[in-house]
Amino acid sequence: MKPLLALLLTASAAVAGDWPQWLGPNRDGVSAETVAPWKDALKPLWKVKVGEGNSSPVVVGGVVFLHTKVAGKDAEKVQAFDAKTGDQTWEQTYEKTPFAPKFGEGPRATPTVADGRVYTYGNTGVLACWEAASGKPVWKIDTLKDPKKDNLFFGVSASPLVMDKLVIVQGGVGSSKGVRAYDKATGKEEWVAGEDAASYAAPVFIDNEIVALTGANLCGISPAGKVNWKVPFKDLLNESSTTPIKTGGKHIAGSVTAGAIGVSLLKASDGTKPVTTWKNPKLTCYFSTPVPVSEDHVFVVTGSIVNPTVTLRCVETATGKEVWNQPKVGKYHAALMKLGDGHLLMHGDDGRLALLKPSVKAFEEVCHSPVCGPTWAHPALANGVLFVRDGAELIAVALPGK
Repeated sequence: MKPLLALLLTASAAVAGDWPQWLGPNRDGVSAETVAPWKDALKPLWKVKVGEGNSSPVVVGGVVFLHTKVAGKDAEKVQAFDAKTGDQTWEQTYEKTPFAPKFGEGPRATPTVADGRVYTYGNTGVLACWEAASGKPVWKIDTLKDPKKDNLFFGVSASPLVMDKLVIVQGGVGSSKGVRAYDKATGKEEWVAGEDAASYAAPVFIDNEIVALTGANLCGISPAGKVNWKVPFKDLLNESSTTPIKTGGKHIAGSVTAGAIGVSLLKASDGTKPVTTWKNPKLTCYFSTPVPVSEDHVFVVTGSIVNPTVTLRCVETATGKEVWNQPKVGKYHAALMKLGDGHLLMHGDDGRLALLKPSVKAFEEVCHSPVCGPTWAHPALANGVLFVRDGAELIAVALPGK
């Protein structure tokens, strides 16, 4: 391992251009980078064969990290690749409880890289910590008390949130309820917040609170594990998967069947009072996280359970009302990423990448190109290169900069 690379990987914070966790540097789908329109189809810099999974790639210090299933075994694999060449620098495997859900057996949660370590969360609840520079195991625990009874239908999927000295995940549906925090250095359980069954949605850290969309509520949790507020919001299929966001002074959450809500937090003498200021049952989201395009508008990818297809919608932040929509941007999913100049990248589950203008008047696509095969993973953007994974490969694609 080169000394410079080791230094970058052990830095306490990700450097400019890194994509160290689910939805990027700030866990909100926003990148500081810009992308120029392209005329010809985008070409890969490199491709490597990888295992099954919907876990997204992350990038720190010139290294790409990926979490996949080991083919033919009840095991999962964590790998590191050189971002420039695609050469593998290390890999680690571990056994897991046998589990074969619909739509694939691979891990769904995306790794988090922090303070020189990689944190992974397997689909049977194995939470593990690895040295980023070498892959050396640091610790590994089972977060589900009974992985065969406590797991979610599709397997735990909420990408781990690392903050201060903690790594925070959602557990299962049986005896492993509640949002849970573990010491990031040792894996020791530090606290359990609430008794909600888990959803598939990743927790985020907003305004000094952990905001989580559980199987029953949208809630705010203190760094010490106290539930400060909660709003009932339950998906009828127990499949909430979208990451909560805050924009225009409102927390916004969505689910597959319940649509979406906008929640304002009011100060009261006895603490924080959450008020649901709007509900829109038409904004049914699978696992595409909304992205604000301004203080007043947000882009939302919505889907239908019957005859699956997804639609991109521009929505008023204050009211939840739709301004315009563009149908058929995917079947189940399309990932959105906001760029430094306000434009957006949209990566559909058919592998098509599009550059969009942030127009609140109408849908405006600048250009598009296929970049991979069918996928439910989100892309990572680091130093002008887009990293995507489909069912068989991890792919690096250079994007033209402005």
